Amino acid sequence: MERIPTDLVNGDLAVQRYGEAGRAWLDQMWLADPLADAVAADEHPGGSTTSVLRNALAHGISSLEGSTDSMRALFAFLDDEPDWVDHDRMARAADALIVNTAPLGIVLGAASLVRGAGNTIAAKPLAVTGRYVSQPAMRSVEVGEWLSQVITPGGMRRDGDGFAYTVRVRMIHAHVRQMLWKRGDWDENAWGAPIPQPYMAFTVAEFGHIAIDAMHTLGVRFTDRELDDIYHLWRYVGHVVGMSPELNPGCEADHVRIEELYRLTSPGPGPDDHDFVVALTEDYLVPELANVLPGPRALRSRVATDVMYGLQRVFIGDHDADALGIPDGRIKHVLGRVGPALALAGSAQRLGGARRARARIEEAYRVRDAEMARMRADYRVTHGLVDAAANSASSGQPPVADSATQPPNAPAAVTSSVRQ
Repeated sequence: MERIPTDLVNGDLAVQRYGEAGRAWLDQMWLADPLADAVAADEHPGGSTTSVLRNALAHGISSLEGSTDSMRALFAFLDDEPDWVDHDRMARAADALIVNTAPLGIVLGAASLVRGAGNTIAAKPLAVTGRYVSQPAMRSVEVGEWLSQVITPGGMRRDGDGFAYTVRVRMIHAHVRQMLWKRGDWDENAWGAPIPQPYMAFTVAEFGHIAIDAMHTLGVRFTDRELDDIYHLWRYVGHVVGMSPELNPGCEADHVRIEELYRLTSPGPGPDDHDFVVALTEDYLVPELANVLPGPRALRSRVATDVMYGLQRVFIGDHDADALGIPDGRIKHVLGRVGPALALAGSAQRLGGARRARARIEEAYRVRDAEMARMRADYRVTHGLVDAAANSASSGQPPVADSATQPPNAPAAVTSSVRQ
């Protein structure tokens, strides 16, 4: 029997059901990100890790004087683009997603993150670093900045902002691991490595199949070609962010298997997970939805609360919602039936020819960018990712986890776009 973290459950069943994929899932609970972890552990003569990294991203590793072996090894990996990468497909994926910005934002908050909260081990880095239930809006703006760069044509090219932001997220994870290891209270025997490969894989699935499946419930219908392109985009994001080839999902079946293994081996949610769902919902998702509803403020807030909790139950099911303490209500029965009507509306919107479709896509990008600016102003966020905040590694302090085992919160650029 494979050695597995003692707090995981159903390890034997994971191997029985999934064979080598199950073994890889268990084995890599001990594997983090050796390349990025080595960089985070090093002293860099050119300045802080963050400043040196940004310089190398902008100008190339050869521009650095006295760069460390660890930094050179990381950039040897990053600069060696795999043969399978197709940037045209990723550009098409960005266009397909951007015209569905509003439903994508809803499901990332009400489906992806809530599904991720069902595993108390995966959530421990966020809980330990103290940002699990704090500042949900600020964390949303941070991850929204990242996602807006990824979901942009050309964003994941070597000189693209999506690529650079994804590498920075990778290093944030590595700094969080260093901090957790140095604290001395991380129980690796019980939990495995902090932010291990399996939970990194699940994060990719949160943005991939979990979001796509929930969007389908809301009436979004992607073509087969669009789905293939979207999964291709997330495969490359997974590669850049440090996923191992064995677990980096490349297609829908891979995503689904990762979701199933995550749930199968999870001991379930803990008190921190319940607190996270409450903070996410009531401090961020509900106010954002209430802002776009008509009527008196108290009524808008009450309706938005019922709708958000109802959607969470629709997306993850009553059993898992009960485990997280998500309130129940009759509205879930209504919300669960809106998909067909919205699908018809979406089909009608696709009509009009290539010129109209291109205009719709370009307008969606403009609205997304305006919403990001609005969110930064509303929540007084002047930095991009957490590594540029005042308490980040760039100021000599360990960064706080903003996307350790799951995307921090529903991306501001998308969730707030229910205004469209």
